[in-house]
Amino acid sequence: MAQLTVDVDAPFSAGQRAWLDGFLAGLAAARRDEGGPAVAATLTLDVLYGSQTGCSELLAEDLVAASRARGMAPTLRALDDVSLDDLLRMERVLVITSTYGDGEMPDNAALFWDDFSAETAPRLEDLRFAVLALGDTAYDDFCQAGKLIDLRFEQLGAARLLARVDCDTDYDEPAAAWMAQVLDLLAAEAPAVGSAPVAAASLAPGRARERSPWNRKTPFRSQLVANRLLSGPGSAKEIRHFEVALADSGIDYQAGDALAVVPLNDAALVEELLERLGHDPETAVGASTLRAQLERGWEIATPSKDLLALLAERAPDSELGELVVRAERDALDSWLWGKDTLDLLQLLPETALAVDDLARIFRPLQHRAYSISSSPLHSPDRIHLTVAAVRHGGPRVHHGVCSTFLADRADDAEFGIFPQPNAAFRLPADDDAPVIMIGPGTGIAPFRAFLQERNARGASGRNWLFFGDQHRASDFIYADEIDDYQASGLLTRLDLAFSRDQAQKIYVQTRMREQAAEFYAWLQDGGYLYVCGDASRMARDVDRALIELIAGQRGRGDDDAAEYVATLKRDKRYLRDVY
Repeated sequence: MAQLTVDVDAPFSAGQRAWLDGFLAGLAAARRDEGGPAVAATLTLDVLYGSQTGCSELLAEDLVAASRARGMAPTLRALDDVSLDDLLRMERVLVITSTYGDGEMPDNAALFWDDFSAETAPRLEDLRFAVLALGDTAYDDFCQAGKLIDLRFEQLGAARLLARVDCDTDYDEPAAAWMAQVLDLLAAEAPAVGSAPVAAASLAPGRARERSPWNRKTPFRSQLVANRLLSGPGSAKEIRHFEVALADSGIDYQAGDALAVVPLNDAALVEELLERLGHDPETAVGASTLRAQLERGWEIATPSKDLLALLAERAPDSELGELVVRAERDALDSWLWGKDTLDLLQLLPETALAVDDLARIFRPLQHRAYSISSSPLHSPDRIHLTVAAVRHGGPRVHHGVCSTFLADRADDAEFGIFPQPNAAFRLPADDDAPVIMIGPGTGIAPFRAFLQERNARGASGRNWLFFGDQHRASDFIYADEIDDYQASGLLTRLDLAFSRDQAQKIYVQTRMREQAAEFYAWLQDGGYLYVCGDASRMARDVDRALIELIAGQRGRGDDDAAEYVATLKRDKRYLRDVY
């Protein structure tokens, strides 16, 4: 009987296609021996992932499903759930990891890397491995986490099954190819003996198995049903509350998840670019047109590395050209600050770009993910978002691609959405457990959802919120809701930090230090600590303050405090949603 295959035009993502290909291959193998004993899943396999937003985790789940369908016995774990002793017992390891921040490990891989990169890490000559790295070529440290893990395996004597593959933001096809290739290699050595049924994949407790049909390739077409300004008069910020209709999408979300929004580019910027480029807007670009690509196909605001390289090549004597040649990263970043693609093109008016150039220098338009600020128990048919609309610069104002799309142009438009589950940022299952939430500015978003959730569940555990911004009078968003939660007793404690309301600036980490004894007592009582917001400064400052206050309360030094924090992370009691 001929083996079934997936039609090339079938509307599946690359991950779904990889799973189906594996399943059909396993089915075909079983049919070849119809009436005989079932193939035993005797080839063990460890699939490990590091994920900040959930993309690597979803790919890892796809890989587990595809390997199981081909008769293997996979185990799936986050990297931080793996010890060095665990590694010594493993024979085949497949790692899928993203990179976070400036070349850093994702939160659920940081502890693993600390141990794995240490001089005391054991030799791994009996282990074979392969690494799939996810990243973004817009960043200098593209796929750095995956590169480091791949190199460290090699340094410790492990044998590489397959060369590492580094994926850009459009990762579906290369990821699927890597999965298929590595599973083909492993399947070739899998024995087909015995009569035991195929073993189920080992998944972490509580892992959701259902997958939304809406994703990057097939988003659900939705509409805004609420758009209101939260920031008060005189605020330096424009923070808005949005509500997105779920309609008949069937989207099932949880408090702690994110929603991905697929924006449309600013029409005014599109017109200015068309004028500068000088091409007919209806010029064919693949199966589309130049105008359509500028409107909804390409990232046209942030200059890509390919654009910088092309402009430097064609205008080598320009200031940009000299900076690119010198390869001084900090100097180039400083010069680029506040400039978008149109600014660069206008600085070099004599530099012409052909239509063929554009497809090379413009990257695909990406979705933007926002922490959901509602609980499905409170709002089952709408997802709430809390977003700061970004506008800066002059004399021509630059607009955040998605934030100002939602603020200014989404009221009368349909746009794509899809859920991004974040299983690593969940309320404790124990409703009696204390919860500490630190979320200044828009970082309050998931904690508004958490409070709604705990209220709807009738959770008896104590809740402590740290919130702050610049001015109480204009920046205390959701103040009425928070007051109500305090009055009802749901919000046990509230600590506010408005940095510009007094001569000496006060931040959430200031309040943490002030309340060190009680903060530590909550942790000792089994409390869970959550942080959401800016990764580059706030989250780092909170982390430092946490170690300082624990060291002060325990009196055993910074090393002991750091190990205490590491234990919180291992126990999933210190969780972050930072960006």
